[in-house]
Amino acid sequence: MSFFATTELTRSFGGVTAVDRATVEVLPGKINGLIGPNGSGKTTFFNLVTGVIKPDSGVVTFRGAPVTGFPPHRIAQAGLGRTFQVTRLLPRLTVMDNMLVAVRSRGIRDVLRKVAPAEDVERAMDWLRRVGIDHLRDQPAQLLSYGQQKMLEIASILMADPELILLDEPAGGVNPVMVERIATLVRELNAEGRTFLIVEHNMELVMSLCDHVVVFSRGTPIAAGPPSMIQTDPRVLEAYLGG
Repeated sequence: MSFFATTELTRSFGGVTAVDRATVEVLPGKINGLIGPNGSGKTTFFNLVTGVIKPDSGVVTFRGAPVTGFPPHRIAQAGLGRTFQVTRLLPRLTVMDNMLVAVRSRGIRDVLRKVAPAEDVERAMDWLRRVGIDHLRDQPAQLLSYGQQKMLEIASILMADPELILLDEPAGGVNPVMVERIATLVRELNAEGRTFLIVEHNMELVMSLCDHVVVFSRGTPIAAGPPSMIQTDPRVLEAYLGG
């Protein structure tokens, strides 16, 4: 039984096939990477498997159960967390309030009324300490640096205790010091049993961080394996360099 897999997953937009019969398996307990040239379908793939958009055809399974076409909140409840290329925070709310909104049993009205249970606040503080921004708990999210916002987004999805975490370009627009902090956090969380699937253009980060890498080209996976194999695969070089 696969931990997380897609079979023949397909989605087209206006006659253009963004994801084309993508069959992908994520290795449990590993840091998996998803790479490919711009426009190769990586983010569309993320959107399909997290319920942001529905596939035209194909199947998505998580822990052996089909989750194809489920809405995002059901995907999250199943144990799959996801960040976005551009962080999706509530900019005028504080860091702590963003954490509490992420708790699926809490609505934004409860958060604004400051009625969150003490255990939720304590758990939120634990994650904020873990990512190094607990001192910013009362700051509006819009005042954080972009790297700090990425850390806040990661911390907020951890409030749901996901088994599988999908990170969409975590190093994008982030300074090298913050990139290393994110990489260290991913390694620590992985050592604690969480599986990752990471879309990233920073090849140095991918090759040093990931155990297993899937390569997309024109919406289709063309190679999969350890970084050492991917770096020398002629199909991958063809996709990136065009021959």
